Amino acid sequence: MLDEEKKGIMKSFYGWRGSRLFNRRALIIGAGRAGRTIARTLGEHGDGTCQIIGFVDDDPAKEGTVIDIGSSDAPGYKVLGNRHALPELISQHRIDTLILAITQKVDNELLGILMDCLELGVQIVPMPILYEQLTGRVPIEHVGDNWNIAMPLQHPGTRPFNRLIKRSSDIILALLGILCIAPFFPLIALAIYLDSPGPIFYTQTGVGKAGRVFKAYKFRSMVLGAEKKEAIWAQENDPRVTRVGRILRKAHIDEFPQFINILKGEMNAVGPRAERPEFEQELAQEIPLYKVRHAVKPPLNISLVNTSLKFKSSSSIVIMVNLR
Repeated sequence: MLDEEKKGIMKSFYGWRGSRLFNRRALIIGAGRAGRTIARTLGEHGDGTCQIIGFVDDDPAKEGTVIDIGSSDAPGYKVLGNRHALPELISQHRIDTLILAITQKVDNELLGILMDCLELGVQIVPMPILYEQLTGRVPIEHVGDNWNIAMPLQHPGTRPFNRLIKRSSDIILALLGILCIAPFFPLIALAIYLDSPGPIFYTQTGVGKAGRVFKAYKFRSMVLGAEKKEAIWAQENDPRVTRVGRILRKAHIDEFPQFINILKGEMNAVGPRAERPEFEQELAQEIPLYKVRHAVKPPLNISLVNTSLKFKSSSSIVIMVNLR
């Protein structure tokens, strides 16, 4: 592969070539031949942009040992644990990339663990894809069952440079939003209070990136005590919504205080809607790969494109993409 072509591919994967600020910290899942091959290949072609922290392998005999990768530049890397240690290792070593270097069929347990890791915001890269990006050659002997080639295990939000740009744009958007809504705040507050005396703001718990629970701020659009005992699914023509609340909801003005959540880093401008913790377990059981949504922060719900859960009947959950 031409050198310029390889540079373009490496920029796409690593986010910003040659900058230590954007270096990747990676674990290699699988300390067998495929794992040793990709570790050696990263040393030869990665230009030091990806730092290998170690291996993860389910073979008890390998745990704690240093695996020789057959390179004079690196003596080898230690096996830090098995599949069950992945979430802890990600947190402990600040891992942002997992390289999946196993050729046998991935069982349901490992798939579930990988989904949990994806929820933590790491990038999961199949070894054959990364090897091809680095060398321009497909490692046929390491493809195995090849199930992961079609899996959505990567997203732009895992790239450091993209995260920086995204965070900067979110802060600018939030500040502009607060400046725009500030002159109208007294009128909105007065209308809410006159229609239904009580607090102007309402806080609702939601589940965000990596499954973290946070409090989302909203203008109150329901009567006081609408959820005294437990969280209740929203309904069409919900009788708990006040007259002013219906107007606020229709115009999405009730969501404007969430600009504060964006400034705090709890929400994004665009993404999958944050659901209530009370509903999370039920949704995860009914919707395949539901937890993947936790790989990104939830959005301010006035976004132009917002993937959300709307209303739930007793027999099904309706998922729709609203184009507003």
